[in-house]
Amino acid sequence: MPTRRSAAEFVPEGADLAALRSAAQTCRGCDLYADATQVVFGDGPESAELVVVGEQPGDVEDRRGEPFVGPAGRLLDKALAEADLIRGGVYLTNAVKHFKHTERGKRRIHKTPGRTEVVACSPWLTAELALIRPRLVLCLGATAAKAVLGNDFKVTERRGQVVALDEYEVVATVHPSSVLRAPDRDEAYRAFVADLRGVREHLGKLGK
Repeated sequence: MPTRRSAAEFVPEGADLAALRSAAQTCRGCDLYADATQVVFGDGPESAELVVVGEQPGDVEDRRGEPFVGPAGRLLDKALAEADLIRGGVYLTNAVKHFKHTERGKRRIHKTPGRTEVVACSPWLTAELALIRPRLVLCLGATAAKAVLGNDFKVTERRGQVVALDEYEVVATVHPSSVLRAPDRDEAYRAFVADLRGVREHLGKLGK
């Protein structure tokens, strides 16, 4: 049997977020489902003005079935609070909904999703964004940014810049996991919070 390369056939038309979340549990749009515990779908209010897009769920997220609840998620929570952005008012999701990893003993080590997997999973993200209709999308890391803004987009060159699309505006910054790995974690964290404060300020302007 040939490997499917898109989740499109699994995305129900006219569905609300609850129906999308339910339908995603049966997705076989790429091969990542075979080694993951479960789909980790987005979470947050359908009325959110800000959607935060990460790369993929990590080990903790895969086990719990919720986005951004591991170490990087806790750092994101702290940074959002310092930037006066309330997590409860933000919709959090990932470009890829299954955890890609390799097993090393009893540990499951994160592997970056390939372009084929990002494209295959894109119908879910497209459906989420079409329902929520946010004012602003914040992409965390290169994988998320390329999923939303195209494969040529480089976070290293355009970090913190506002990109206007027809449906919403987009800002890209680093993934919080990179802050945890940074040689100078304090400086990386301050820069990350500064980016989030810029997002909050821009949202304020969009609301006027």
